[in-house]
Amino acid sequence: MYHVVCRITLRPSILDPQGKAIHHALHDLGQTAVQGVRVGKRIELTIDAESEEAAREAASRACETLLANAVMEDFEVESATELEAA
Repeated sequence: MYHVVCRITLRPSILDPQGKAIHHALHDLGQTAVQGVRVGKRIELTIDAESEEAAREAASRACETLLANAVMEDFEVESATELEAA
């Protein structure tokens, strides 16, 4: 079993209204050093696989087929950590 973390973000060419709203709110709160905000998703999966590579491939397939919108989003499988047997 592997704990796999996937990061899904909007493509750079896609407008991010949620990020823009957060950016404006931060400026309204005096956080003027923040120059930009992009919002994404972090998805954690528990995958039953024989190896780290197989777990990463399964997570990648999940992102490609369901978790990420291929038209608007990019994804990255950030990590795959083997879980200790209980």
